[in-house]
Amino acid sequence: MRSIDKLFETSSRSLARHTSRRSVLATLGRILTGAALVPLLPVDRSSRAQAAEPGKPTSAKAARAASDDPMSCEYWKYCAVDGFLCSCCGGSSNSCPPGTAPSPITWIGTCHNPADQRDYIVSYNDCCGKTSCGNCECNRNEREKPMYRPSRNNDLNWCMANADSNYHCSVSVILGVSESPK
Repeated sequence: MRSIDKLFETSSRSLARHTSRRSVLATLGRILTGAALVPLLPVDRSSRAQAAEPGKPTSAKAARAASDDPMSCEYWKYCAVDGFLCSCCGGSSNSCPPGTAPSPITWIGTCHNPADQRDYIVSYNDCCGKTSCGNCECNRNEREKPMYRPSRNNDLNWCMANADSNYHCSVSVILGVSESPK
């Protein structure tokens, strides 16, 4: 029995010499809350987003019409969207439908507007508070990474920061014009 006590005493003292209580508690806290796996701040995807590349319609006029329709997945602002479009669910391309609230955490992309040939920084917000809309599902995942890289994957439920974490639909809000590299 004394040898087991001596073993535990020796290992405890060795651990105490090489670590602090704060670091042990912080590591334990991260493991218990899963903070190492779930991002809690907005995620900037501007360096990884790709300019929108609409499908190949039969004519240039049809391509322009598809890239100007907020109810189409080919709308130029939806280059990195994944989910149901709020423009088909009672809202608009940049505002949540009544009865829902935008999530405070978002993912960001850079999309090319073919009308003025400029790139725009676009924030994608999930609207939360109701069950899924189910209309106009879009899944444009340019440069998306696997789920083990959560900051580069838009399949997450970004409503996790809201009181009601039910996902309803997604909006795209223009934050500004992207500057071209010099």
